[in-house]
Amino acid sequence: MAYAASTGDAVRPMTAEEKKVIFASSLGTVFEWYDFYLYGSLSAVIAAQFFSGVNPTAAFIFALMAFAAGFAVRPFGALMFGRLGDMIGRKYTFLVTILIMGLSTFIVGILPNYASIGMAAPIILIVLRLLQGLALGGEYGGAATYVAEHAPHGRRGNYTSWIQTTATLGLFLSLLIILGCRVAMSPEDFNAWGWRIPFLISIVLLGISVWIRLMLNESPAFKKMKDEGKHSKAPLTESFARWPNLKIVLLALFGLVAGQAVVWYTGQFYSLFFLTQTLKVDAQTANLMIAAALLIATPFFVIFGTLADKIGRKPIIMAGLVLACLTYFPIFKGITHYANPALEEAIATAPVVVTADPNECSFQFNPVGTSQFTSSCDIAKSALVRRGIPYSNEAAPAGTVASIKVGSTLIPSYSAVASGPAAVSLGHGPSTSTPAASPTDAKAAGAAFDKGLGDALKTANYPAKADPARIDTVMVVLLLTVLVIYVTMVYGPIAAMLVEMFPTKIRYTSMSLPYHIGNGWFGGFLPTTSFAIVAATGDIYSGLWYPIVIAAATFVIGMLFVRETKDVDIYKHD
Repeated sequence: MAYAASTGDAVRPMTAEEKKVIFASSLGTVFEWYDFYLYGSLSAVIAAQFFSGVNPTAAFIFALMAFAAGFAVRPFGALMFGRLGDMIGRKYTFLVTILIMGLSTFIVGILPNYASIGMAAPIILIVLRLLQGLALGGEYGGAATYVAEHAPHGRRGNYTSWIQTTATLGLFLSLLIILGCRVAMSPEDFNAWGWRIPFLISIVLLGISVWIRLMLNESPAFKKMKDEGKHSKAPLTESFARWPNLKIVLLALFGLVAGQAVVWYTGQFYSLFFLTQTLKVDAQTANLMIAAALLIATPFFVIFGTLADKIGRKPIIMAGLVLACLTYFPIFKGITHYANPALEEAIATAPVVVTADPNECSFQFNPVGTSQFTSSCDIAKSALVRRGIPYSNEAAPAGTVASIKVGSTLIPSYSAVASGPAAVSLGHGPSTSTPAASPTDAKAAGAAFDKGLGDALKTANYPAKADPARIDTVMVVLLLTVLVIYVTMVYGPIAAMLVEMFPTKIRYTSMSLPYHIGNGWFGGFLPTTSFAIVAATGDIYSGLWYPIVIAAATFVIGMLFVRETKDVDIYKHD
């Protein structure tokens, strides 16, 4: 194949061969994202299947952490496969990553649950998530580099934007298949075994993906560089042990990718968690609305990628960050208004207050799922968070048993400490230390507490679930679409910009690490962190401060220190 255009033939259109390999690369990446996102879309079901040995709040946080575990190791996958990609080529790395991803996903579909094999189930699940994360860590940098190195100069934003659609299309495909399974069977059957079908289907997608990857030719830029003997013998050293390049890596991370990551995961994941976990919208309805928003907004990846070839990558990315920071709170409040107006009305007429000794209130961030959160404060707060009920906090004297006030009704909490002195009281004042409640007593106290809280919330008209008849679907989809359009602004042009920031011989390694630290850590931990913030503060919108602060910091760093790259010639940028 002839080498792709340099500056001298910038107007040459993409050849049929180049279009074929870009299509093949993008389609394979869609399937890989599909595999990775299945877990996120089914977090609630997986929590019940694999983490049933812990309390429900911890189980959900544990499930989110297992989801995030795949993101945690993505930077290590970027190092491992980035090094291979820069040393032996882009094509062969593709084959390895898709095989690891597809097989790991298929095994999740046949993995026995906690009830069958105990703690081995969540352990094996997390190992599989780690393998998926490693594979994905090598996938994106290779796909973006591969496509950019085939694209004519002046068209990289347009062509790499197709790669940017693959993550959203993979999520969309996973949601469609999950919805199809939910519609085809009862909720009980889906929760028991039907959730496995989307994972098992991945073996078919794996076969298609491997066949597609075998058709690919090597990147012309890499082939040219290797023919000339200029490829890197030590890409890790050149990328991260030499300050000029390391400085660019850090700028890419903190001035571009960190903000892009939190905007992406807020728009495509946290919005789904917010609908289902906080607003209690039926999972099928929530998935349909998210899928509709993705379908409407996905073309904007290409629109903004193409626009980035004309006005630059940086202005579009920075504008997306600013819009997200300024509008997240009103958008999510609008989603509450249109998705669960009964909750909004109850908050206004019967506010909930938790009164507790601050010293016994934990930050319920539980990365290993073993914490029980047994103090009366933690029990009270976790009970409200599980129900999606916002509350305010009021400090009480030391030793006071926590209580929940719903309107004018007071519900005392209880302590479930297994040993040592415990404050178990049904009074409203400071408690006295008494011997720890037995498991039977704690269970009885828990049942009484749950009934009292449930009755009080029902009397105050707090809805147990969102009423389908009162959901304004059009407005919710519109607001979700705006969130995804922000995603397309920050994500559509970023692949071209990252490719253009680094020299060819270390491009795969150098761009992959900041991308996967940003998306794997800043983005991947967003749902868990935001969930814990909400549990601590009681404000259902407080979790939004996490993406807003990071997006704002990225905007400042990006505006001050990151240069525009659209006119860079990647064939001369050695």
